[in-house]
Amino acid sequence: MRRLIGNKKFYKTVLALAIPIMIQNGITNLLSLADNIMIGQVGTEQMSGVAIVNQLMLVFNVTIFGVISGAGIFGAQFWGEKNHEGVRYTFRFKVMAGIIMSILGISIFWGFRTQLISFYLNGSGDVGSIDETLRFGKEYLFIMLFGLLPYAISQTYASTMREGGKTLPPMVSAIIAVLLNCGLNYILIFGKLGMPELGVRGAALATVISRFVECGIITVWTHRSHEKNPFIEQAYRSLHIPRKLIGHIFVKGAPLIVNEFMWSAGMAMLMQCYSVRGLSVVAGMNISNTINNVFTIVFIALGNSVAIIVGQQLGAAQFEKAKDSAYKLMFFSFMSCILVGAVMAVVAPFFPELYNTSTQIKELAKKFIVVAAICMPLQGLTHSTYFTLRSGGKTIITFIFDSVFVWTINIPLAYCLTRYTTISIVMVYFICQAIEAVKCVIGSFLVRKGVWIQKIVE
Repeated sequence: MRRLIGNKKFYKTVLALAIPIMIQNGITNLLSLADNIMIGQVGTEQMSGVAIVNQLMLVFNVTIFGVISGAGIFGAQFWGEKNHEGVRYTFRFKVMAGIIMSILGISIFWGFRTQLISFYLNGSGDVGSIDETLRFGKEYLFIMLFGLLPYAISQTYASTMREGGKTLPPMVSAIIAVLLNCGLNYILIFGKLGMPELGVRGAALATVISRFVECGIITVWTHRSHEKNPFIEQAYRSLHIPRKLIGHIFVKGAPLIVNEFMWSAGMAMLMQCYSVRGLSVVAGMNISNTINNVFTIVFIALGNSVAIIVGQQLGAAQFEKAKDSAYKLMFFSFMSCILVGAVMAVVAPFFPELYNTSTQIKELAKKFIVVAAICMPLQGLTHSTYFTLRSGGKTIITFIFDSVFVWTINIPLAYCLTRYTTISIVMVYFICQAIEAVKCVIGSFLVRKGVWIQKIVE
């Protein structure tokens, strides 16, 4: 047990990294929650259309995360050995990759907008109009496409600073952006302060404006703080990246990029499997996922702490220290999520009542929230093991561990249970969440074996 519990200095270091990320993600998710409730006040069809598009946007956002993280593995270790030229190269890689991915994302989402949204419009139309849901979804999607590029750029800057342990500037820029987003949502959705009542279009417009603001703040701060961010000096003077490093990033990062895309696409497919039980399930899942995102900030922030702390220790060739930190962080994440899950379960009966929707949807949402709360400790442990393996460049293992598991276990399980059994959708959801225990066992075994302990930068 002593091996799993750190001293005061250890937790001070962890929390110094994790708390700004928790605050940033917490405020972001709390205001997203407020936005979701605002849309929920407009109507069920609007809420469902926005929820479907946001599920599609998750695929883009997580893929951007994968592209950035692939280079970020090297970035964290370059920071660890104080190689600012190496950090600069990884930054350039992220910028170019983000631009390419944004162009690709816009092309796919706009070219196949009707087919993608209709993919989730199944069942008997038990809640609202399927045609209306499709129309609102397309309106929301069109405007949201303008925010893809600024999102990719701001994530590039924020991730590079976090890899160097600078979590405060990304937090501040994100807080300003989400406060602006929430305020604009209220004004534009409901037509306040003399503005027209735009509904879902207002929600999308508010999001896009806030993304441009966030991108502008973090970009300007980085370029004006050369002494704190030496990598940014002459970062755009050329696009040169050593071929050898590009090769290493693709070898180590490609599985991670593919993994994030496949995982997020898998989450979208899981939602589609659940949606065959009716639009009420889509609406209930949307309410549940909204509050779940607020509580997941704990293990997400701790996962980022694993990537930063363990990655820098590996870059400095402090292998035993990295292994010791990984064990302590995994245990800390697991125990924290037990507490967070308990709080979430208490909130479950009350949160859906904030929505202007049917009793059936509210009851489904309550049950989905309880299931997510029960399974949260499993999510926390899995997340920390994933980031530990990834910090040492074991991206092939994390690819198998993460997205391959989703596509070979979770999705076939959900597909069969939703289509070929009469098991309630709540029990189906619980089974698909609880299967995460298998990943916990496998991940913990791989971490204990130490297969991830290596320095990958020169």
